[in-house]
Amino acid sequence: MKRVFLLLLMAVFGIIALYLSRFWFLDLWSRQGLFGYSDLRPGGGLLDRWLRGTEFRPFELIIWIVSVFLLLTWLQKIVDFLFKPKSHDAPDP
Repeated sequence: MKRVFLLLLMAVFGIIALYLSRFWFLDLWSRQGLFGYSDLRPGGGLLDRWLRGTEFRPFELIIWIVSVFLLLTWLQKIVDFLFKPKSHDAPDP
């Protein structure tokens, strides 16, 4: 059951990362934005919108890749810390 929960959690984070990227292709909600929040537009690509007008916009894909890598690394460290396997001492021979 714990593995199913962790897989669902990682899938949710993956979907969020995909939505932030330029690769989101689904329009699942209205143009007014998710929950009426206009910054959460249905077309995704939020990182591009946030970087618009800055000198970092040409590096959007690199920033996205590094951010996702760091996020997944930190999530793995958190999961490993929270769900440490119980150490079983082997009996002495």
